[in-house]
Amino acid sequence: MGLVIFAAIGIYLLISIAVVMGAIKYAQRSERNPRYWAWGAILLMYLIPFWDLIPTIATHQFHCATSSGFWAYKTVKQWNAENPGVMETLSYRKDSPSTVDKGPERFVITIVMNDRFNLLLGRTPQAVYGWKWVHEIVDSKTGTLLAKRIDFSTGNGLIGGEPELRFWLHSNGCPKQDKQVNLFNQFASQFRGAER
Repeated sequence: MGLVIFAAIGIYLLISIAVVMGAIKYAQRSERNPRYWAWGAILLMYLIPFWDLIPTIATHQFHCATSSGFWAYKTVKQWNAENPGVMETLSYRKDSPSTVDKGPERFVITIVMNDRFNLLLGRTPQAVYGWKWVHEIVDSKTGTLLAKRIDFSTGNGLIGGEPELRFWLHSNGCPKQDKQVNLFNQFASQFRGAER
């Protein structure tokens, strides 16, 4: 697959050089400024594959700066105070059952952590090849949201999915996502219950 990609890039580069050279010759024959025509042809050949690169990067950075993060709404201590003695009765399910809610605008996997808590993993498409990822821990009895992590990725394919033809649009997530993932996972582990 890599060889095919390099071959396609090479062919496109040769076509681009031919288009630029043709623009220069046309400008010289028609007594126009060859420099403007050359830069116009270069810009055209750049925009054919990369027209959405700058909007994709800008949108991704905006979402990462304004909407991504980790939020804990209720700690284990607070939840235990409201539900005394319940945490000790909960046991983590190694073979956690899960359900999938799949629609055109959203995709949510609900994983049952134990008899009281669910882990929701959601994905929704964003503008310009973007994906919004929302991970939540919810009290299944009351519907109370205990924690949430939001991240954004870009690309014309899904992470772990089909190979991306326009790989330059790909990003796995926001710059600080590793720290947020660790915080979320540490928080979630407190609500798993004892392994039995």
